[in-house]
Amino acid sequence: MPFNDYRTALVTGANTGMGAAVTEILTKRGLTVYGVARNKERLDEVAATTGMIPLAVDITDIDALSAAVEGLEIDVLINNAGVSATGNILDASADSVDAMVDVNLRAVLHLCRLLMPGMVERDLGHIVNISSIAGLYNFYGHTAYHATKAAVHQISRQLRNDTIGKRIRVTEICPGRVETEIFGRNLGGSPEAMKEAWETYYEGFESITTKDIADTIEFAIDAPRHVNLGLIEIMPTFQVPGGLDFVRRNDRDPR
Repeated sequence: MPFNDYRTALVTGANTGMGAAVTEILTKRGLTVYGVARNKERLDEVAATTGMIPLAVDITDIDALSAAVEGLEIDVLINNAGVSATGNILDASADSVDAMVDVNLRAVLHLCRLLMPGMVERDLGHIVNISSIAGLYNFYGHTAYHATKAAVHQISRQLRNDTIGKRIRVTEICPGRVETEIFGRNLGGSPEAMKEAWETYYEGFESITTKDIADTIEFAIDAPRHVNLGLIEIMPTFQVPGGLDFVRRNDRDPR
């Protein structure tokens, strides 16, 4: 099976949520996993329970990221780290836009730039990019988040072109609502915010869990060597991807 083909993996955002869940599964499957996150304390906690090798680095610092992965032969790259924000482009701050571009998009491109040449040289590798249904469907949310996740979707397709003829697989995991800390962080990250986010977005809903995402990634990696699962959209059964909104106004232009 393909897991026997691989020796190493690198997971971004490995300190919590989907990243921690994926790290746990990959280490159990026998891979040496390098976990990347800027929160060293939480990263070390995951390392203590999984055996992952922690790399405490801010992925938006490209010089530091380059130094952290220099010399590593990574067979499986999981681009999981991501940030979001409430609102839309009309009330977005410059910092929030830059953060989403830097984490969701720029870091993904640079990690591929840094680690894919080794995969090409060894004629072996698997890249898994976590995007979002926000990158495929239009609905209310932060425009910059939608834009960066749409870019991840296109990157995932383009990487297959970049490595044509090589035994390198690229999988985009496109989730709907997953039970993570993202909504709580959007509300400020305090214990009260986390509680409010849970009650608002998860309580009473049958959401996707982080284990569901990790199991899906395991399934994609475990596919036969000649099979590339390019795009996997995974949503709660009770969540639908779209809708049609029409706003009625009474100040119709008489012209």
